[in-house]
Amino acid sequence: MTAGDIVIIAIVIVLIVTVFAGVKTVPQGSNWTVERFGKYTRTLKPGLNILVPYVEGVGAKLTMMEQVLDVPTQEVITKDNATVSVDGVAFFQVLDAAKAAYEVQNLELAILNLVMTNIRTVMGSMDLDQLLSHRDEINTRLLSVVDAAASSWGVKANRIEIKDIIPPADLVASMGRQMKAERDKRASVLEAEGARQSEILRAEGQKAAQILEAEGRREAAFRDAEARERLAEAEAKATQVVSQAIAGGDLQAINYFVAQKYIEAFKELAAAPNQKVILVPMEATAIMSSIGGIAELARSALGDGPGRAATPPKT
Repeated sequence: MTAGDIVIIAIVIVLIVTVFAGVKTVPQGSNWTVERFGKYTRTLKPGLNILVPYVEGVGAKLTMMEQVLDVPTQEVITKDNATVSVDGVAFFQVLDAAKAAYEVQNLELAILNLVMTNIRTVMGSMDLDQLLSHRDEINTRLLSVVDAAASSWGVKANRIEIKDIIPPADLVASMGRQMKAERDKRASVLEAEGARQSEILRAEGQKAAQILEAEGRREAAFRDAEARERLAEAEAKATQVVSQAIAGGDLQAINYFVAQKYIEAFKELAAAPNQKVILVPMEATAIMSSIGGIAELARSALGDGPGRAATPPKT
């Protein structure tokens, strides 16, 4: 091999190296920075790109896709001096490759420390009860603070989520007792409310029953008064009939009237609650004669008795 051949081979090798140094293919989802003598000049987009060989070179290779950053567990002291263990996850995306490459060193470590610091700041300003019940508010506040701080690095914070908030074991036991006491209180209130409602319904039922009973007594009193009125009318009618019979000369009516009152008096005497045995001497013949008088009066009323008074014929 002559010296000319060696020169030709060297030239070919230099050309191949020059082509590889000047032609760059950037994959999809990535951006590469270009440096000329160590100074940033431009950013290469996905696809085929041409560089000036030996003058320009690739500086940083950055992915433009959304990335996930796991936030490790850390201890946080709340506003009411309760210590809780908190971990989370952050989602971010590089929007400006030049800023992400040259404005901050070790981008992921910077974002991680920024998120952890703001977790302690945001959650440390809240009580434990707020911490456990306002997780969405915590996520929103963290996202706002971290996104504003990371924007100068050409990074967009898309989401920051708190995964777990773990209070100490003794605090969890205290919360359990508090929850049980709260549920017992609600049960007692509901039970008292049920008893109160039951008493109200019972009182309303008794009121309705008393109203119905009063209306029944009023109706019964009205019926009794009406019955007494009818009885008085019947008694007056009977007295009038007897008086008319006496006036007409029918003496059997007197016997009937006396016998009726005589029997009613003995009936009331026998029905008295303080009388158990009644010994009253009386003549059976008097009662028989009274009964006979009653029969005679009945015959006179029917028109075939001897005691009926004769009425003069009309002229």
